[in-house]
Amino acid sequence: MPTLSATITLPIPMLRFSTAGESHGEALVALLSGVPAGVAVNLEFVDRELWRRQQGYGRGGRMRIERDQAHILSGVRHGKTIGSPIAMLLANKDWQNWTEALPVEEGDPAKHKRVASPRPGHADLAGAVKYNFSEARYVLERASARESAARVAAGAIAKLLLRELGIEVLSHVIAVGSARLDAPVDWEAIRGVAAKEEILLSCADPETEARMKDQVDVALRTGDSVGGIFEVVAHNVPPGLGTYANWDERLDAQLAAAVMSLQAVKAVEIGDAVRGAASLGSTVHDEIGYEREQKGPFTGFTRRSNHAGGLEGGVSNGEEIRLRGYLKPISTLRRPLGSVDFVSREPVKAAYERSDVCVVPAAGVAGEAMVALTLARCALEKFGGDSLLELQRNFEGYCQQLRNF
Repeated sequence: MPTLSATITLPIPMLRFSTAGESHGEALVALLSGVPAGVAVNLEFVDRELWRRQQGYGRGGRMRIERDQAHILSGVRHGKTIGSPIAMLLANKDWQNWTEALPVEEGDPAKHKRVASPRPGHADLAGAVKYNFSEARYVLERASARESAARVAAGAIAKLLLRELGIEVLSHVIAVGSARLDAPVDWEAIRGVAAKEEILLSCADPETEARMKDQVDVALRTGDSVGGIFEVVAHNVPPGLGTYANWDERLDAQLAAAVMSLQAVKAVEIGDAVRGAASLGSTVHDEIGYEREQKGPFTGFTRRSNHAGGLEGGVSNGEEIRLRGYLKPISTLRRPLGSVDFVSREPVKAAYERSDVCVVPAAGVAGEAMVALTLARCALEKFGGDSLLELQRNFEGYCQQLRNF
């Protein structure tokens, strides 16, 4: 008897992005597809986002070498997207020092800069075991947070798309080491942090920021590194993005995965989840009210608080989306931890290469990019549109539906 076979076709997200490139390679590449035609692309804005990622007290010498700028190869013409895939190239200026160490062709093995001992906390050992490498150079090159620059470039395009719908995404730092800001920070204060021309640690409170700087200074003096917490806020997000119907379409799950995918992020918190886990329900859930003369941007429903972080049941509820990334300290230490030589298997100190001491503000900018890309994808899946005009028309129709609800 003939056998029956079934072909399963997985849905392809309307907005997709990927990156390529190594930390010390010739360039990083970002590829973004699914952006509707007609979105204005401001290159100064894209480059400023890249600049923001490079700032912050405690950054290493690499930031004095690189001046990231996006070179758009395709998908944008005459200042606007044209509906085809957008390819962006970010040249690595440090490549000139690595051309003989990382050539595409075989090259001279004597000039290969081996990473002879894996660093605790980094992908070095796990990656070398996985890919059967005799040392960790190739692992380091791709696992490095340098890759996040390409994400920020793609995220900048997603931000420009979201702005056409009135949605904005920014971040600020709430903790570095043991120095923490516990008071809530409103949207205007966060905008003020992002607009600064000189970025220290991206904290909205100067006194707390000074204490954060002290934490970085201690790590600098002792050859150590320090982590912290950044908060990403999405402002003016309409209710209804995401769904509770399927586990992999829940917006909270998608956002958590997006931020967790960033290098060194080890936990993600939505709203006041950590505090809420130790509280009673009556103090955690956001009470609902209604203004008959509509006060909110979308509906007359109101909330007295936003402990849920703008998400309930995997769906945006019309409040600001707030989520936090918990960043572990950087794995590369000037005072290295114990390790093992890949060849001899003898105990040694872990390899050291030029590195940062604190990257929490930069991680926040990368977090913004991941949140913006996720929200832009969900918005396109809900509202559709091959052109910006079509997308805006569909979006406005939905907003009218909300106002009439």
